[in-house]
Amino acid sequence: MARKKRAIVSVTNDLYTDNRVNKICLFLQQQGYDVLLVGRQKKDSIELPKRSYATKRFKLAKEKGAGFYALYNLRLFFFLLTKRASLLVSNDLDTLLANYAASKFKPNARLVYDSHEYFTEVPELIHRPRVQKVWEGIESWIFPKLKTIYTVNESIAKLYREKYKKEVLVVRNISPTFHLNHLPTKAELDIPENTFLVIIQGAGINVDRGSEEAIEAMKLLENTCLMIVGDGDVVAQLKETVEREQLNEKVRFYGKRPYAEMMAFTHHADVGLTLDKPTNLNYLYSLPNKVFDYIHASTPIIATDLVEIKRIIEQHELGTILPELTPENLANAIRDLQENPSKLEQFKANCALAAKVENWESEQHILEEIYPKVD
Repeated sequence: MARKKRAIVSVTNDLYTDNRVNKICLFLQQQGYDVLLVGRQKKDSIELPKRSYATKRFKLAKEKGAGFYALYNLRLFFFLLTKRASLLVSNDLDTLLANYAASKFKPNARLVYDSHEYFTEVPELIHRPRVQKVWEGIESWIFPKLKTIYTVNESIAKLYREKYKKEVLVVRNISPTFHLNHLPTKAELDIPENTFLVIIQGAGINVDRGSEEAIEAMKLLENTCLMIVGDGDVVAQLKETVEREQLNEKVRFYGKRPYAEMMAFTHHADVGLTLDKPTNLNYLYSLPNKVFDYIHASTPIIATDLVEIKRIIEQHELGTILPELTPENLANAIRDLQENPSKLEQFKANCALAAKVENWESEQHILEEIYPKVD
């Protein structure tokens, strides 16, 4: 029996919480590929749950900065050279160099680029012009040579089309229709009872994403608890703030959780927050997957006024758009939903309706054009 065609999918994260990539890998399996997902192993990485496809995590001497990206791409390049592959899927610019270089030695391997964000304008780069210029150089060298490119929303696709005069498809990072076989109780999850619950969840609890303002807003509210479920580069700083301001009863940190468990927290929440600031093009046009997680958990949303997020929330009437992100404005929006339970219930009902159309099962039909079935 002939071996299945192999798809090697690569990212620079530790694979634990990247739900978009997991969904792509599962789709590729459905299309007939033998899938291998490659990432990295960090010192604090959690053991991966069992998956239906193979995974590989590199251990590297560096975990951040230029040293990490150089080492990772070098390691990934030689790894790809030694493995059979009919399809190479590069996720984001930080894996593209290794994939593109390896593809030059694999003429029968197709290279596909999945851009999760407008990488060269992320906040980690816009204040570091020399580093930003390096990534822009890599992108401008390789991007025009790519044959198949897709990204997470129409706004980012339009930016790429205008910049490189290339066709860019859109596959939004929408949650699959989600059903909890068993919803753990608040007690089982250590969630406070008889309290209005607000949640920020996901893997990107980073700079300029509004978590600082959310904590400040808790000072202005009664009988309210902010649950932070996930991780990111500002979490350590947030914990220091909470300790210093003695807000431990109003702000709780639950760390990284498997997707189903994270969604259990989201189901229990009364309101979900998505508070990216328009400090860079990447955030201005962002459409975080947490928006769709909130929809699928029937959790009304309070959001900053960003193009793609606003479009979804207003189209389905799912919550409140803040005119400006301040602790006072956020506290007022939360209080409004606390004091108007009928409005809150209507938003919840609208989320349930939106979940019937805003789901991965509908969205993945676009992938059928990108990744046809293989023998």
